[in-house]
Amino acid sequence: MTKKYILGIDGGSQSSKVVIFDTEGRVVCEASQALKPLYTPEPGVVEHPDDDLYDSIVAAASRAMQAFQGDPADIIGVGLCSIRCCRALTRADGTLVEPVQSWMDERLSRPYEQTNDDVVYVTTTSGYLMGRITGELTDTVANYIGPWPMDVGTWDWFSDQETFDSYNVGRSMLYRLQMPGDVGGYVNEDFAASTGIPQGLPVVHTANDKAAEALGAGLRDETTGLVSLGTYIAGMIVGKEFVAEPKSYFSNFASEPHRYIYECGGIRRGMWTVSWLRNLLGREITDGAAAAGMTGDDFLNAVASDVPAGSDGLLCVLDWLAPPTKPYKKGMFLGFDERHGYAHMYRAILEGIAFTMKQNMVNMEEERDISIETLVVSGGGSYSDLCMQIFADVFGIPVVRNKVRNAAGLGAAICVAVACGVYPTFDDASSRMVHREDAFEPNVENIDLYTQLRAVSVDITAQTDVILQRTHGILLDRKGAIAHV
Repeated sequence: MTKKYILGIDGGSQSSKVVIFDTEGRVVCEASQALKPLYTPEPGVVEHPDDDLYDSIVAAASRAMQAFQGDPADIIGVGLCSIRCCRALTRADGTLVEPVQSWMDERLSRPYEQTNDDVVYVTTTSGYLMGRITGELTDTVANYIGPWPMDVGTWDWFSDQETFDSYNVGRSMLYRLQMPGDVGGYVNEDFAASTGIPQGLPVVHTANDKAAEALGAGLRDETTGLVSLGTYIAGMIVGKEFVAEPKSYFSNFASEPHRYIYECGGIRRGMWTVSWLRNLLGREITDGAAAAGMTGDDFLNAVASDVPAGSDGLLCVLDWLAPPTKPYKKGMFLGFDERHGYAHMYRAILEGIAFTMKQNMVNMEEERDISIETLVVSGGGSYSDLCMQIFADVFGIPVVRNKVRNAAGLGAAICVAVACGVYPTFDDASSRMVHREDAFEPNVENIDLYTQLRAVSVDITAQTDVILQRTHGILLDRKGAIAHV
């Protein structure tokens, strides 16, 4: 039989990635396009400039198709997933009226406000992109988390009119809902001409990017957890029932109809902090990497591997992006002395991420009365052996990474495989398309040390928040005084 292929689109927070897989989940070719820096013209406003989310997908898809050595006629479908908790305002034809509002934009924490009469529809990034790629104004139910009148328990808009109206979005302004695994439309002439993807291919809905990542990482029951190391770091397990008001996690749509992802507290601007440190150091890293014949990331991992577990007492608090309800929050390093350099700072960031996610996952495990036996780590950080070993030592269980690190793209491909009849169920598709690469066993010498340091790490903000609140208030008063003058 002729070999068939699936194209997965993963529109992320920092880049858009397009991967062509075979039906066994193996990567055939791939391309990515970095997104432009976010536009922040004033406090609280965070936007993706111009039409960057769509343009970056076009660029990445074009390069992926140029690298593809097979017959484009053997591509059976396109899976689409994109970032969540964003807001796109479109015209009647599905084109943007204004730049897409990022999930970091404070307007997303409030009901929608109509400030532009050209806006006809209010949708998510997945709805917007489906409209541009196919011309059909449909969207996946499973990306409507956050500022939307969506009942996660019923997979439909709120039936209670008062609750629905509180979001200030009329039904006529919303795209038509479909389920993950449904065909949302077919590649239109414009997208085909811009990318080389054959016109008429079915484009399949998935979910939000984290849920698609969980599917692509192979999560099928509560014994396996996932930590997604992205701009937003999330911890997840899967489940079958909607839990309305949990204390330590929330029920998120899975990328499979009527299943759920239980997601614990995460870290805003998580792995972005690594980029921040690398960019802050500048030439010190680039020169050191060049001298060692390495990339900047490989160089940082190499020098940090020589730092002992615990970073000689240096601790990192990952609050580089404060939540809207606690604007005083700040990122911190605590415990500097003359031994510490950038290698310690980098390792402390990785340890701080692992401490935070371990505590958040423990809280979820205790509330769910379960025990995670294996942890999958995905995202850019999973390429680092040092990062993987730190997670194994902090979590005290085997930590694995998969052959396909772009788990969201693979999750999108799995949805296509089911939608197009390659496999009859999501279980079948997952078992055939998700492949483990290697595992990291915990180092028993570090488990107790990290347990003790985690207890210190999670207690830091209880001591420092009062100080940060005081400085935040001082700066606000000063800003107000200057504005008054």
